Formats: sequence, C-alpha cells, structure tokens
Amino acid sequence: MKNYFEFEKLGTSYRQEFIGGLTTFLAMAYILAVNPLTLSLASVKGLPDSMHMDQGAVFVATAIASAIGSIVMGLFGKYPLALAPGMGLNAFFAYTVVLSYKIPWQHALAAVFISGVFFFLLTLTGIREKLINAIPVQLKHAIGAGIGLFITFIGLKDAGIIVGDNATFVTLGDLSKGPVLLSIFGIVVTVILMTKGIKGSVFYGIILTSIVGMIFGLLKVPHQVVSPVPSLSPTFGALFSSFGDSSFWTAQMIGAILTFFFVDFFDNAGTLVAVANQAGLMKDNKLPNAGRALVSDSIATIIGAVLGTSTTTSFVESSSGVAAGARTGFASLVTACFFILSIFFFPLLSVITTNVTAPALIIVGVLMVSNLRHIEWDKFEIAVPAFLTLITMPLTYSIATGIAIGFIFYPITMIVKGRIKEIHPVMYFFFVVFLLYFIFLK
Repeated sequence: MKNYFEFEKLGTSYRQEFIGGLTTFLAMAYILAVNPLTLSLASVKGLPDSMHMDQGAVFVATAIASAIGSIVMGLFGKYPLALAPGMGLNAFFAYTVVLSYKIPWQHALAAVFISGVFFFLLTLTGIREKLINAIPVQLKHAIGAGIGLFITFIGLKDAGIIVGDNATFVTLGDLSKGPVLLSIFGIVVTVILMTKGIKGSVFYGIILTSIVGMIFGLLKVPHQVVSPVPSLSPTFGALFSSFGDSSFWTAQMIGAILTFFFVDFFDNAGTLVAVANQAGLMKDNKLPNAGRALVSDSIATIIGAVLGTSTTTSFVESSSGVAAGARTGFASLVTACFFILSIFFFPLLSVITTNVTAPALIIVGVLMVSNLRHIEWDKFEIAVPAFLTLITMPLTYSIATGIAIGFIFYPITMIVKGRIKEIHPVMYFFFVVFLLYFIFLK
C-alpha cells in the first residue's frame, strides 16, 4: 500500500493520511444533512408530495455516492480529494430545475446522469485533461487563491461572524452569541496549533472545539449511537423512467443538462488545481494523472444520479485534509470509510455543526491565498483577469463564475498588450463558451 501510494516519495505516513482523511470528512460531513434537506425541498411548504424527494433515501444516496466517488478517486486518481454532491449544484437542482421549471425530480436526476456520461466520454478522449492543462499558470494560481477566499467567506458565514444585511449586503455578526464564540474559539485554537507547527492542527482544532461545545451546551451530546438505515428504494434508479417520457426532451431540460455539465466541469477543475497546488502535486504547471482524477469525478456523478442525488464532484473542503497532512489517495479511502460508517452512525454526526468546521475552512483559506505570491501583479494584463477571478468567486458565491469572468478578460488584456502569441488556442474557445454561458444560461 505504501509503494502504491508512494508514501516515501511524498513524505507521508499512514497516521498522516488517516488524520488528513478524517479531517476532510469532518469538514464536509455537513453535506449528509444539508443535501437531503435541499433536494427534498423540505423548507418549501404547499408543494405536492410528488415534488418532494424522500429525505432518508437521499441521505443514504449522498453517503454511498460520496464513498464510491472518494474510493475511485483514491485508488484510481491517487489524489487526496474526497467527493460528494456539490453545494450550489444541489440548489440549482432543487430550486431552479424542480421548483422553478416544474420539472420532475426524476427528470432532473436523468439530466445529472447524462451530464456525467458526457463528462466520462470527454475525459476518455483526453480532451478534458488537455483543456485543464491549457489554462495559464497565472490563472491557475488565481483560481487557487480565489477558492481560498471563497471557502474563507463560507467559513465566516457558517460561523456567524459574517451575516447578511439589507443595507450593506454583509456585516459583522453578533459576536456575543454562544455558537459564534465557539467558532472564534476554534479559530484561535487552530491558529495557535498551526503557528506551533503541529501536524494535524486542523483536525485537533475540530476535536477540541467539539469537546468545548458539548461542555458548554452549545453542541448536543448524541443520545443514540446507531440508527436504522433508511431505505434507498424511493430514489434508486428512478431516473431511468424519464428516458421513455416524451416530455423529457424540452429546451429547459437541455438547458439544465448543459448547466450541470458546465458548472461541474469548472468547479471540479478549479478544485482539482487548487488542492493539487496546495499539496505540492503540480509538476511543470500540469496535473499528473489528471485524466484519472477527472474520470473518477464523472463516474461518481453517474453513480450518484442512479442512487438518487445531484451532481457528485470534488469537494474544496478536501483542502482541510491536505492542510492536516494528506498527500495521497489513501486519505480519500479513509474519508470514504467514514462516509460508509456514517450510514450506521448518523446520530454522532449531529455533534459536528458548521460552527465547528468553520474554523477549518477559514484557516485553509489562509493557506490557499499564498498562491497570490506567484502572480505577476506588476503586469496589468495579468493582474486584471487574475484579480477578477479571485474576487468574484466569493462575491458571486460561485467558483465557476469567477473562472468565467477571469477567462473572458485574459485574452482581451493579452491581445491589447501585444502578447497574442502567448495565448493558447484553447483560451479563445473558453472565451466564446463563457460569453455564451453568460448570455444564454445566466
């Protein structure tokens, strides 16, 4: 196992990978609770029962899809990346496709399935890997830093340190509230551990924060360890009934398929580049075994749709595991094991809240913005697309949108500067695609 994952070459160990994998799981375990609530439209009252997906089935589908995706990524892709149904894509699935378009959730699952198959075929040809490797190194650094700002913003929001405001959009939250103070405690503890250079600092920060939260009654202590596993039958294979339905192939459905495809492509590409950069796995501005990692992502999406969940993709929270020491795919296998166990021990997950994991996201954001030092800020033609890429990710709450805006401005500034020969032909393709994306899909 050590030789397969090249532990010695990457300077890691079983302990380091285990802590990294567990840290990643703890940072993304919230998806097990959030995804079923989102896809079932539980917060929307007055809808017919047919529009509500079964929460128990979606929970099991989420856990199994995450586990399978992470296993494939670990064994085949060999990256310390965990996969799960993506945030943003699940909201688009529920609130746009199902709620706004009035499209049956079975049809929406079929759209996810088709986008996954398309991804798989595109990856097998090698085109998807070539597209990612064609991205200029400056923009890759900007993507990594932008994702760092994005997850820091998510962490601050989850902690309650930053809240919404009608006048200023965002403002400082109420720092006297117990849950907010718990997050601040987690930030301080993790910062101290990181400053001391202790390996696994992010993981230990989560554990200490959880313990303190339970002591002061801010986190509930689980009264049950094991619970019955909900049935998967309400959603398993439900998508296949859509292909024989004449109402499936509509303009809205095609638009939904393209959106699932588009957003997943660049969200996954951005996450893959950012986490690989952080883990020191990039070589000559290229991702080793990128094709395998991308195949893993498409397989996970296909399987997840069959099980009954929205697009399964690489999670940026994997960067918290990398910060805790993960360097190989073995960490992804560890994360997968915890997803499988979560099916049986779901009551224990009630202890981990966003206030506990928020400090991890904030600290990881600090580490990821270090990519900014590699950007040539003194060259305006580079600074503009790089800055727009990293700033629009948190402000639009979308990795894909940040990438799109940066990629539109890159060829414009480079052409005006007279550096047209340095622009890869693929970047012109991206320019056109992103313009069409904003015109017709946004």
